[in-house]
Amino acid sequence: MDNNAQFPTLEKGHGQKTMKDVDFLLDIPLEISVELGRTKILINDLLQLGQGSVIELTKLAGEPLEILINQKLIARGEAVVVNEKFGVRITDIISPIERVKQLG
Repeated sequence: MDNNAQFPTLEKGHGQKTMKDVDFLLDIPLEISVELGRTKILINDLLQLGQGSVIELTKLAGEPLEILINQKLIARGEAVVVNEKFGVRITDIISPIERVKQLG
C-alpha cells in the first residue's frame, strides 16, 4: 500500500485571489456603532431618570470614541460635525493581533 499523498498539479494563476472571488462579500451588511462610554446602573436609579438627568460614563472627556463593527472593536476616533450631523474621524485602527487578543 502506497502512503504517499497524491495532489493534482496546480495551473498557473490557480489559487490567486481576484476581485471577482470576493465580490459576494461586498453586499454583506455590517452594523457600525460608535461608543462614547459605558456605565452600570441599578434598576432603582434607572427608574429615577428623567428629562435633564445626567448619566456619568466611565470615559474621561477627550478620550477617543470606540468604533465597533458587529460589536467588535475595530478602531478609535474623535467626534466631528459634518453637514450638521455627527460623524467620527478615525484616528487609530486596531491591529489584527489586538483584535485576536480581544477574543480570548
